[in-house]
Amino acid sequence: MRILVTGATGFVGRWLLPLLLDEGHEVTATRMPGEGVPETIASDARGLHWRSLDLSDPVSVQEVLEDQPEAVVHLAALASGAEARRDPGLAWEVNAAGTARLANLMGEQRSAGRTDPVLLLVSTAEVYGVGDAPRPRREDECPAPVSPYASSKLGAEVAAREVARRTGLRLVIARSFPHTGPGQSDRYVVPAFARRLRAARRLGVPTVKTGNLQPVRDFLDVRDVVAAYSALLRGGVEGTVYNVASGAGHSLHDVFQRLAGILGVKAVAEVVPEFIRTADLPHLVGDASRIHAATGWSPRISFDQTLQDVVDAQTD
Repeated sequence: MRILVTGATGFVGRWLLPLLLDEGHEVTATRMPGEGVPETIASDARGLHWRSLDLSDPVSVQEVLEDQPEAVVHLAALASGAEARRDPGLAWEVNAAGTARLANLMGEQRSAGRTDPVLLLVSTAEVYGVGDAPRPRREDECPAPVSPYASSKLGAEVAAREVARRTGLRLVIARSFPHTGPGQSDRYVVPAFARRLRAARRLGVPTVKTGNLQPVRDFLDVRDVVAAYSALLRGGVEGTVYNVASGAGHSLHDVFQRLAGILGVKAVAEVVPEFIRTADLPHLVGDASRIHAATGWSPRISFDQTLQDVVDAQTD
């Protein structure tokens, strides 16, 4: 299959590309104009081609679709919640408007009879919002985002759905729950905890600064997540939303303690105002029965193994 992966230089893309290539697909990967190829991805890998993509530029979007891919995995996004809060307009421009441009051009190609591609739109479980009870979220719940990032991703879903209704574009939506793994930036909570705990061990300090440790999250390993995306390309039903989740919740306090145990650190958490997020979701755990029924996918990597691999991938 000829597959276009947008945002391929990001954390998830760096794990998805090798998987798709191992499965025998011909892959075109996109990066931002002027951006280099990650060292972890061989630029001469068989079946891998690189293209530049600027989602704000309709001509750039059209150019990456000239090869008429059979499937598009749309990862490209402003993925940092902190960056989205600093500039909500940019989040909407990249996440919602950029997706609208990509989906519309794909739909036009289909309407013209040139191709019939699948668009796998990678969204986020944060679109569900707070919810009315601490229980696993289901795809048929009404989204109620409470952050610029989540609202812009829901906007991307709405834009793609409109194109699908108008043109018949084959659309599959993946709402992914939080994921981590080796190589993730320490802008995100798990590697950030590991980095701060390492520093505490090295400096011999008794405390580590954190934000609120009460929220509960359904953490997945990025390697399981990319396996889910591959499974959805093969078995996802068009027009359907799928949670990519484990169904198991871990409080951030539990994550902190597990990492401290792995690293052999006795420092305790010190909650400080500058690390507390406004409107943080208290509980975000997903029901993955729909994707399991459609594709047979379920997570295979234990949470403890994921934490160990995150720690092992970091260096002092």
